[in-house]
Amino acid sequence: MTFLLKWLVSALSVIITSKVIPGFEVDSFFTAMIAAVVIGLANAIIWPILFIFTLPINIVTLGLFTFVINGAVLKIAAAFLPGFTIVTWGAAILASIVLSLVSMALHYAFV
Repeated sequence: MTFLLKWLVSALSVIITSKVIPGFEVDSFFTAMIAAVVIGLANAIIWPILFIFTLPINIVTLGLFTFVINGAVLKIAAAFLPGFTIVTWGAAILASIVLSLVSMALHYAFV
């Protein structure tokens, strides 16, 4: 039951982020549910690889490059999912920040 609740809260986070950030677009709640799964898989598989490859840049920027990595993961997830689009890199980076804040708040409130 908690897995289903976490999945629905993550999908709701994607929907809320799409309403707040221009250029971050999701067609429907069903697409947001699939996007939550794809983003989760990308975070589990692709994010660590990107983080290791960009570790020197991340050290020089004192960790701020992590926002770019998170935006890249969102852009990769959007590339694989029809109905989920991110127009610009700026929207991807800003959406990664807003998505994590909204997701954190909703998970704290509901899960």
